[in-house]
Amino acid sequence: MVGTIVHQLTKDASIEEIEKAGLAPYYTDHGVDVYPSSAAGVPFTAAYIACKGDPIANLQEDLAAEQKARATYEKLINLCRDNPDVLDPLRYLRQREVVHFQRFGEALRGVQDKLAEKKFYMNDMKPLDNDCGCN
Repeated sequence: MVGTIVHQLTKDASIEEIEKAGLAPYYTDHGVDVYPSSAAGVPFTAAYIACKGDPIANLQEDLAAEQKARATYEKLINLCRDNPDVLDPLRYLRQREVVHFQRFGEALRGVQDKLAEKKFYMNDMKPLDNDCGCN
């Protein structure tokens, strides 16, 4: 969604406006197309997605990702304080990150509670027949 907002804001920009905004290097590589990258120009990579095959580690990673996204949206909101067409979607996205953080937190608590439960085992097997000659 942020990429779409950026595209909508820049698609009709003149070369002079692009240069004045400091976007000439980006424009040279990508035009006004959306190219997922950080504010520093580092392209998105799947290496940002951390998974360890451990539910607690994975949920902690999810929690951190939601908080990082929320913080990014807040910074974008601070930069766009005069444009309601940009602010409204950014506020929605920020709130969505807050809700996701809450749900991941609930899931983490559920996993931790389940792992903390006392383990017990029941044996529902019938007694072995003794006609095998075993004593």
